[in-house]
Amino acid sequence: MSSAELGLARNMANVSVNSNVFELIVQYWAETTYPDETNYLFEARNIPRTFWRNMYLGSTSSSNLPTTPPGVLANLAEAKSLITADNTLDADVKANQLACAEVLSVYAWSVLVNTFGNIPYTEALDYTKPQPKYDDAATIYTDLFARLNAAIKAMNTGKGGLGTADIIYGGNMTSWMRFANSLKLRLAITTADANAANSKTQAEQAASGVFTSNAQQATFAFTSVYPTANPLWENLVQSARHDFVGTTTFVNQLNTLSDPRLPLYFQPTIAGVNKGAYSGAPTGAVNVYTLASTPGTPLNNPAFPGMLASYSEVEFLLAEAVERGFNVGGTATSHYNAAITASIAYWGTFDAANNSAYYSTAAATYLAQPSVAYTTATGTYKQKIGIQKWIAEYIQPFQAWTDQRRLDYPVLVAPSTAQSGYPERLEYPAEEQNLNAANYAAAAAAIGGDKVETKIFWDKF
Repeated sequence: MSSAELGLARNMANVSVNSNVFELIVQYWAETTYPDETNYLFEARNIPRTFWRNMYLGSTSSSNLPTTPPGVLANLAEAKSLITADNTLDADVKANQLACAEVLSVYAWSVLVNTFGNIPYTEALDYTKPQPKYDDAATIYTDLFARLNAAIKAMNTGKGGLGTADIIYGGNMTSWMRFANSLKLRLAITTADANAANSKTQAEQAASGVFTSNAQQATFAFTSVYPTANPLWENLVQSARHDFVGTTTFVNQLNTLSDPRLPLYFQPTIAGVNKGAYSGAPTGAVNVYTLASTPGTPLNNPAFPGMLASYSEVEFLLAEAVERGFNVGGTATSHYNAAITASIAYWGTFDAANNSAYYSTAAATYLAQPSVAYTTATGTYKQKIGIQKWIAEYIQPFQAWTDQRRLDYPVLVAPSTAQSGYPERLEYPAEEQNLNAANYAAAAAAIGGDKVETKIFWDKF
């Protein structure tokens, strides 16, 4: 279980161009020397294969880091097997442990579906089926809701969980209950345009049990010691490489809004005409590291927490739920304000020079701007929420990509040198084409073609 948590946290936080390129896809960062990934050339480094492998099998432990991180779903399957076989466990504790493993399994499966579409599911992880069939993505989501609801029902918050083996919550089942409901809300809103009735039911069921503060969100406690340090630090500091700078698209947006998170998200440019200022670089181009703003100081900390689900995200989801007519309490404005305030407050904890009162005032000032205030900001609720959620999800790049695809905001334009249209998914790994050819071909045909431009089932607009 510990290895599965580590593997999931690494996969979500990683910025290695060999496995996780979502910071680049959503145009938070541009590249310097090698702009292949910002031009959507993903197969040269086998990025889909690596991400796929890490989520499914990976390694059984952390001993093979960093080349092969712990596999998420394989470790969770083994954890369930071992927990089930342990006859020394109290029945309620066993149920709690299995429920925790199930919540993370649902999380991991949803990530795979949101990345590729149809995927091996019912026949996956079965060594007797080395060529597993692909299941329909919408059907998988239906099963994920059923599994998540069963896990929530099985939880007993008055009993123990996984104890110290649980790096996310230390075995606290009240925290796991909130996490499970917050994940349920995420899945419900993600599928709202594909199945509004089910989305409404699931969201309304979850709403009363979600995160209500930053202290409750799901984070992974990376350490200051390799190999359990945050992979952000590995790629930004330990590697001694200078591969990433902020994009013009993102940095300009932060500058325009006088965003108080800007000095934490990025560092000032160290040379050129913009020296000392916050300046971005064009995506898809070869850029000079010293002439643009680089990732912020908090991200250089090896113990920087890995974010799996944030309170800010939950409040944005609730704002959207209200706009969709779901009975989740509150108003769109109140949830939107709470989401932005929570994000600014969270980032303020990484600023040693200022206190919480400073960031509380900064949040109020930020929200008072007509271009930010919910009642006066430009566009539909999808545009207002989409842009602010994109800003807040800076360290949740995969979730930012998911939200940008379904909300269609911000509008991100592919660079003129791009190898394809804007990525709506990743292509299936090449080894699937070679080793599971018949099932691969059927899956590709079912989704409308194995192309990055093919939309996931929930992306209707």
